[in-house]
Amino acid sequence: MDDLVLARSLFGTTMGFHIIFATLGVGIPLMILCAELLFQKTKDPDYAVMAKRWTKGQAVLLGVAIPTGTIAGVQLSLLWPGFMEVIGRVMALPFQIEIYAFFIEALFMSIYVYAADRISPKMRIVSVSLVLFGATASAVLITNVHAFEGTPAGFRILNGEIVDVDPWAAFFNPSFLVSAGHVTVSAYMTGAFVIASIAAYKMIKNRKKERVYQFHRKALMISLVIGGVFSLLTALNGHESAQMLHEYQPEKLAAAEGLFETQDFAPLAIGGFTDRETQEIKYGIEVPWALSFLAGNSFDTEVVGLNDFPEEYWPPLFVHTLFNAMVLIGSSLIFLSMVGFAWHKILKKPHFPKPLLWLFVLSGPLSVLSIEFGWIFACTGRQPWVIYRLLKTEDVVTGSTQIGLLFILFSLIYVILGVAVVLVLRYYFKRHPVEDELTHSVDKKGEINV
Repeated sequence: MDDLVLARSLFGTTMGFHIIFATLGVGIPLMILCAELLFQKTKDPDYAVMAKRWTKGQAVLLGVAIPTGTIAGVQLSLLWPGFMEVIGRVMALPFQIEIYAFFIEALFMSIYVYAADRISPKMRIVSVSLVLFGATASAVLITNVHAFEGTPAGFRILNGEIVDVDPWAAFFNPSFLVSAGHVTVSAYMTGAFVIASIAAYKMIKNRKKERVYQFHRKALMISLVIGGVFSLLTALNGHESAQMLHEYQPEKLAAAEGLFETQDFAPLAIGGFTDRETQEIKYGIEVPWALSFLAGNSFDTEVVGLNDFPEEYWPPLFVHTLFNAMVLIGSSLIFLSMVGFAWHKILKKPHFPKPLLWLFVLSGPLSVLSIEFGWIFACTGRQPWVIYRLLKTEDVVTGSTQIGLLFILFSLIYVILGVAVVLVLRYYFKRHPVEDELTHSVDKKGEINV
């Protein structure tokens, strides 16, 4: 592989690993906050136990998210010096503000982890709310750099020089709001479904222990409700994202749908794969006029095809498969949430059938997979540009010849970190089974006696 492919592979692997912990670091605090609020409202100690146990898991995940995020920041400078020169002069604001967001998250996470049983119920809620705020703000700010890459604003390049710099115009670039909304709701969705997976698995393993089964059923229902709401919001935000692509990155939308010829009443291709030679989607299902409606809320919207652009500007055509996989998973999660809610709340069934529980177990890994597909689609679909129509990726890569060795070493580090996280979580929760924590009493002030 040449240096460009190696650099992209190394940074892609780093981000692919980091994004799991970063996403859960945003989504799980929302689950903790909901459990705290339910505890204060109902005084049901099960919700206090949920909040406590989820917080322990969050602390471990945060411990990995921090160093992998630091590695990603260092690699940006080492692998893409030309890109960081532009970012340093034009788009430094998100990185600077993110420091304060992370400070808020870390500070109040420490308070909540180490002093939850020593502070008042209101302060517990305030603490975890600020953890959620800091984590969400941090994710939005960093993601805004990616939004800027797709819809650059606030500067021009004239004769190779950066001129007319306006940092706030760059910060509030055209896709800022859509991108911020997408990263937020998708993270909340993923955190909920990961908790749902764990709860469903525990329900399968404890079907004969009614007390433990009921505890995990409560956790499952919270997760399905929150996950269902935010998976629906993710789908709605995805519609807005498609409209942004139609306006600002038309070749990316065309590649996502395998559309080669510009046309109105454009069909939406579901499934299949893009054949470059025949310029069609093979083995796919076409929904007439749907792509035009998706792009412009009108069936006669003209959607630009790939053939209107030089072929060297085309994104890799496999992004169609990534886009379809992401949409399929999102739709499945919405359906699963509706089925689970209807089974428990409408049909009033006290127990879930085992096959349905196994589907809930799959929901967490699938939601994480959709996040990975989404990031690969977003970054790969922008190629060959690192800053759309202004700076090519090949022009900003490092000249180092040691990337292959770094790729191998960092891959080993991520394997070790991943295994360590699993072992630490298994060890902790095996040493502290939920049966023991359910026996803890909660006093009238709402404080957990441990």
